[in-house]
Amino acid sequence: QVQLVESGGGLVQAGGSLRLSCAASGRTWGTYAMGWFRQVPGKEREFVAAISGSGGNTDYVDSVKGRFTISRDNAKRTVSLQMNSLKPEDTGVYYCAADRDITRYIILIDRSLYTYWGQGTQVTVSS
Repeated sequence: QVQLVESGGGLVQAGGSLRLSCAASGRTWGTYAMGWFRQVPGKEREFVAAISGSGGNTDYVDSVKGRFTISRDNAKRTVSLQMNSLKPEDTGVYYCAADRDITRYIILIDRSLYTYWGQGTQVTVSS
């Protein structure tokens, strides 16, 4: 069983930065693929970024490439999302997700493949 707790959300002006963190419980943390998703009212939860268990593979939705960076610290059992040059369209509730991957190389972009989810943290970017 894995429990995920996000933090770091808030209100920021367009062009600003935020760093989201996701703290996880559970053993064998390095065998979990991780992802960040976001959701706004009335829309489906969308993929933002993903990282493999080893941390060596990452992927991003096109709209955040070059602005967001996903990383993980397996010793501390955390995964982070550094968000720079934020835009109003980045506003939403950001969720951390995890699923087991013993290969440690897979990245998951389909939300239906994730088993564990955090409670979400609100990010609001004002124009």
